Amino acid sequence: MYFNFVTKKGKRIAAMAEQFRVGTLDPHYTGYFELFNQGKFYEAHDVLEHIWLKDKYGVNGNFYKGLIQLAGAFVHLQKNRLKPSAALFKLAQTNLEKYPRTHERLDIRETLHLIGNWLGALELTEFTKNPLAGDERPELNLQKLKS
Repeated sequence: MYFNFVTKKGKRIAAMAEQFRVGTLDPHYTGYFELFNQGKFYEAHDVLEHIWLKDKYGVNGNFYKGLIQLAGAFVHLQKNRLKPSAALFKLAQTNLEKYPRTHERLDIRETLHLIGNWLGALELTEFTKNPLAGDERPELNLQKLKS
């Protein structure tokens, strides 16, 4: 029963990810950013988890985990769970700050700045106002390859 669920979920995620194929990058990776920027944070988390599970103890394990936690923080904001969101922002920050300024075509400094802004907005209101309820939306973009 469980195996069938995992297989069905895996097939569904692989099909979803395939629409995000860009060049030689893993479509699960590029799909994460597309879905994240569309505000589909749970789906972004799901699609990236596929490659994290293969590399969770490898070089990119904490990198992928940090990005998954970042998407998870926004899932909590969507559900108006402000303190759990802050906890995930902090975990994402801890995992991502271990990487150089640019890693896997992502500007880590900009990503940490994004985390800091959203976490700061939560802390500034002492967790009484959801910053996602306004007009501002988070965005993460991969750097283009230099020709």
